Amino acid sequence: MSITTSTLTRAAAIAAALSGLIYIVIQFIHPGDEVDSLTTQAWVSVHSLSFGMAVLGVIGITGIYLRQVRQFGLLGLIGYAMFGLFFILQSAFVFAEAFIAPLIAVDAPQLAEDFVGLFGRHQAVTDLGPLAALPLVGAGVYVVGAILFGVAILRARVLSRGAGILLIAAAAVTPIAGALLPHTLERMAAIPMGLALIWLGYSLWSDQRRLAAQTSSGEQASRLDRTPAI
Repeated sequence: MSITTSTLTRAAAIAAALSGLIYIVIQFIHPGDEVDSLTTQAWVSVHSLSFGMAVLGVIGITGIYLRQVRQFGLLGLIGYAMFGLFFILQSAFVFAEAFIAPLIAVDAPQLAEDFVGLFGRHQAVTDLGPLAALPLVGAGVYVVGAILFGVAILRARVLSRGAGILLIAAAAVTPIAGALLPHTLERMAAIPMGLALIWLGYSLWSDQRRLAAQTSSGEQASRLDRTPAI
């Protein structure tokens, strides 16, 4: 199989859709952010999935950005950089949750619980140093990055505008859910974001099919034009 721009873009479309699907699924199977959960297979499995989701998310939004790079401009670049940084930070954090936190849960259970509870509004007893700022930084690049990315999609008029609107709405509702809902329900705010990623992945895939069809039609017309008249 030859590796072409179209092939890579379709792979990015699949990655975006899978990232969104996993993002939705893990909200319903995520164990409690407490020390008793850390040594269970469910904990490792869910956070391994989360790590895969974050990696796929970076790949997916990169393909979406590159497809519209000329139309995105500076605003889109900033949105892509911030939204991509969220997935990078998340991949590092969930990797540590999956494979490091369980190792320290026996000897330092309080440290382990404080670490995994960072995003669950758990009041830390241990001094976590700069890590304590991670939820604020992560929330900032997630919300602002996704909104700017969504606005750039609307302005570019290449992929689905509906998907761009859903991305903006999903990002905007996140801090509201965090302020009004308990953490177990706050997780459900990830569902519209997951749907937005799935929609964007589908839109990118459909766009590549359309371009491929246009290219095929153009090549066929070119061959007909070169056919000598009888």
